[in-house]
Amino acid sequence: LPRVSRRRELRVAGQAEPISHFTDAVQAGELLFVSGIVPVDGRRELVGGGDVVAQARQVFANMRDVLAAAGCTFADVVKVTVFLTDVRDRAAINPVRQEVFGDARPASTLVEVSALVIPGAKIEVECVALIPS
Repeated sequence: LPRVSRRRELRVAGQAEPISHFTDAVQAGELLFVSGIVPVDGRRELVGGGDVVAQARQVFANMRDVLAAAGCTFADVVKVTVFLTDVRDRAAINPVRQEVFGDARPASTLVEVSALVIPGAKIEVECVALIPS
């Protein structure tokens, strides 16, 4: 019997073109794996300047669009990984996280990194969501 793939790559309208060999998200069965999202607009220009809160808002706006392309919302996110160039920014972005996730509390990891791929970016976020049936 031929094998039926339950893997689907998603490229989402309005998202910046990937700068490497990856896609916005991959659906694997009932799971959606969202690539790391940085604070850029559709032209890959940094949004928010040096303001980590404004950058976080852009990241989560982009993430909302990627999740929606697979029929998901932030309530469907089961795991989130946040990369910050300064771990002390955690307190500043927490209200943004609470705003977008509402009552949902995904499993979470926070990592401080020395730099991100977009110069000036202070935050990058990736997630895994359970696609509603």
